[in-house]
Amino acid sequence: MRKIKPTPWDEAAFGIHTAEIVEYEITALREALQTPGHYTIKVDPLADKHLLHEHGFYYCDTLVEPYCVAKKLKPVLHPDATVSRNAEWDALLPICHGAFAHGRFHRDFNLNKALADLRYDKWLRQLYEKGAVYGLFWQNELAGFIAYADNNLVLHAVAESYRGKGLAKYWWSEVTTELLAAGHAEVKSSISAANLAVLNLYASLGFSFRHPLDVYHNLVK
Repeated sequence: MRKIKPTPWDEAAFGIHTAEIVEYEITALREALQTPGHYTIKVDPLADKHLLHEHGFYYCDTLVEPYCVAKKLKPVLHPDATVSRNAEWDALLPICHGAFAHGRFHRDFNLNKALADLRYDKWLRQLYEKGAVYGLFWQNELAGFIAYADNNLVLHAVAESYRGKGLAKYWWSEVTTELLAAGHAEVKSSISAANLAVLNLYASLGFSFRHPLDVYHNLVK
């Protein structure tokens, strides 16, 4: 198993070599320092971080994994809230662009935030071309999206004018219900622990949380 794996989707957005260190041990950290680029490592929050600091890694985020099985889901439906895979790309892109301020790439002070926006735009485009994006509609107007891979809600956002109104629970409920009905034993996601609005959203629908990970970055020049 390779201890350092390239991340070509990040490289395409940032224009530099990017990779993820998949094993927290000293030889992998030293190897990363030999090649200029941007590196990510995810570690247990209780792990000793001294090796990371000694090798120039800095904290960016803590991720948690919401998950829910059918018997735990608390469906919340509304006739004005609908979802559809037929949303138009040109309408989805403005919602995506700039929506991920809680993301670790936006919080990384060594990275250009415009390029971080581009990363999410490109990711959404890839998922859209696979037919894996639900458009979220309120009274037939596009208000956001949830993109998924298998049973994993990997990318989601609500347009600014629809935020803070308690509407997201209807869309998340419907998408989760559809994915569970498709035969998945559970539906899960990955969110920043700092994104309290989304964390509370998942909790309100019956999701539990597991697998916390601290995310560290290093920009090697």
